[in-house]
Amino acid sequence: MTEMSTPPTIARGRPRSERSQLAILHATTQLLEERGFVELTMEEVAARASVSKATIYRRWPTKGTLVFEAFAFDFLSRQTLPDTGNLRGDLLASLRSWIRVVKGTVTGRTLVGLIAEVQRDPELAELWSERFVLPVRAQHRLMISRAIERGDIPSTVDADVAMDLLFGPAYHRLLQSHAVLSDRFAQRVVDTIINGLTGNSKS
Repeated sequence: MTEMSTPPTIARGRPRSERSQLAILHATTQLLEERGFVELTMEEVAARASVSKATIYRRWPTKGTLVFEAFAFDFLSRQTLPDTGNLRGDLLASLRSWIRVVKGTVTGRTLVGLIAEVQRDPELAELWSERFVLPVRAQHRLMISRAIERGDIPSTVDADVAMDLLFGPAYHRLLQSHAVLSDRFAQRVVDTIINGLTGNSKS
């Protein structure tokens, strides 16, 4: 699997504004692969896409909002909702998928850069919440809802807290780089969650 998906092909015959948009996103993806989030500049994107900076700023007011759009489709398309028939399988498949996408990849490094940028870019922070955090959490909460419907866990389980317990440790390792994101780590996180939700200890 490549670190970033292939940028969209810029087909002839598209309206000029759409061609420009695709060229900008294509250039952004290339520069993220070559230089990373921190060193990427709007000037470089404009030059690579053969457009003016004004054309970029009309749609993306900050570097963070531009990088987010180039990043989001690729990342979200690879975070599908698993359905293994049991909660442990679903949680483990979801966490394993996340780790594969971010571990040692351009996607993972871009994610770290965007998380940092969210803290100082209000427009990106709004996009991040509306188009990334909320949709992802809504999708993942379905795993908890299905488990409750099956009777696997009590109906009193807080789905949001369960999601924090699943992805919180993974984001912590990604951002701090203090320990590896491994399959063993994923299994231990999921087993800890399952034991807590069901009140069982691992035999």
